[in-house]
Amino acid sequence: MQLSQQQYQTMYEKTSPNSNLFVDCLWAFCVGGAICALGQVLCNLYLLLVKDLLVARTWVSVTLVGLAALLTACKVYDNLAKHAGAGTIVPITGFANSIVSPAMEFKSEGLVLGVGAKMFTVAGPVLVYGTTASVIYGLILYLFHLY
Repeated sequence: MQLSQQQYQTMYEKTSPNSNLFVDCLWAFCVGGAICALGQVLCNLYLLLVKDLLVARTWVSVTLVGLAALLTACKVYDNLAKHAGAGTIVPITGFANSIVSPAMEFKSEGLVLGVGAKMFTVAGPVLVYGTTASVIYGLILYLFHLY
């Protein structure tokens, strides 16, 4: 069955949901802002405990990544992302979600070929290049005593 451009456009408009750009941007702003505000609250709490800003910021990153991974595994984060869009992708929590989501999707294929192989399909290149760049940067600092 061949469809004309006009018929295809009509079918597309019937099946595609209409979205309100202003509402979508508002959701993304509010959810992304809430994630960042949670990060700031955690930073203030950790700062009270450890008195070192660098350590507190590190613990905030660890906490947000762990929380996002847990919420992704419980299918809460993906449901939130359906409404918030880029608001859940931009913060560090989006990176955790991009690692855990494929792993959860392919867990039926086993630990090695499913979870292990698919876990880094989205985030793998970022991890490889980020790790490689940081090792090179660290070696340069070490070799030239710039630290």
